[in-house]
Amino acid sequence: MDRTEDGAAVAGGRPVIRRGVPRGGEERVAELYWEAFGRKLSPALGPPEAGRRFIAAHLWHDRGVTALIGDRVVGVAGYRLGDRALTGGSVKDVLTEYGPLRGLPRLALLALFEREPAEGELVMDGIAVDAAHRGAGIGGLLLKEIAAVAADHGCHRIRLDVIDANPRAKALYERHGFAPVRTERTPYLRGLMGFGAVTTMHRRVTAADAPDTKETP
Repeated sequence: MDRTEDGAAVAGGRPVIRRGVPRGGEERVAELYWEAFGRKLSPALGPPEAGRRFIAAHLWHDRGVTALIGDRVVGVAGYRLGDRALTGGSVKDVLTEYGPLRGLPRLALLALFEREPAEGELVMDGIAVDAAHRGAGIGGLLLKEIAAVAADHGCHRIRLDVIDANPRAKALYERHGFAPVRTERTPYLRGLMGFGAVTTMHRRVTAADAPDTKETP
């Protein structure tokens, strides 16, 4: 189901929020993800063209919420439920893409980003909005739909991590009900990945987050 902030389906110049990554939108989603998180991901998946290719080839279409204007993806929010997140790829996939010698240290770096959800928890896997469309409320619409996904799956909490190098994202999350619960200092990663602390934030899922109608198959 496509929804805007007021629940109506629209087209044209306003964003439509849709569950799932549309077929054919994989490269665009990978481009947005790399634009948002490339500095952090580059040591593990770089160079950029290889990283974008890897993300596009191994994402899980049903673990994302997208914002579209026309047929162009202008925003995406990924999440993890159970053992699958938007960004995928197995050990074998990494070694195949980068080779054993370069792949093994990359696997160690990728392990730093793994966040397993607790019982009844949805873990966000990042949010990215096209630079040309920031400030238009798309991030908030994506977060609202993520909350609806969590409610549909019977989750009681949404969890995410935000780095200290991204204060705008932290402010967005706080405006939409997320509260910091702990901060882990990671000064050893500042030179490598560009951040020196990671803050974990939680948001409760309430009855108000449930959509009025269920997702159509």
